[in-house]
Amino acid sequence: MIVRIDHLVLTVASIAATCDFYSRVLGMEVVTFAGGRKALSFGAQKFNLHEVGHEFDPKARRPTAGSADFCLITETLLDAVVAHLAAQNVVIEEGPVDRTGATGPIRSVYFRDPDGNLVEVSTYAASA
Repeated sequence: MIVRIDHLVLTVASIAATCDFYSRVLGMEVVTFAGGRKALSFGAQKFNLHEVGHEFDPKARRPTAGSADFCLITETLLDAVVAHLAAQNVVIEEGPVDRTGATGPIRSVYFRDPDGNLVEVSTYAASA
């Protein structure tokens, strides 16, 4: 029945710091919606942002900054991603390494955002 993810919510310590990081490091578009709320848009998805202590209802039972672990797919060559991360002073924790994505083999690098969320950026074998 489900065909795709529309959005996820990231609970963060600072919406401003999160918007800066994801727009600068990953090229996501910062969008404002519904009463000044912020989101990070990419492809046909987005991350809605909730600041710790100022979450919107309904919400996760225990929203916590730094508890996310997710994989983002890019069509950019992974070597270029690694070079861009270095230029942005982002420390790669692991990779490039081979992993398995939702639809097949991927090559990934792992790093952390300002809240300590684990971000995996990957390319599928056909685009690697």
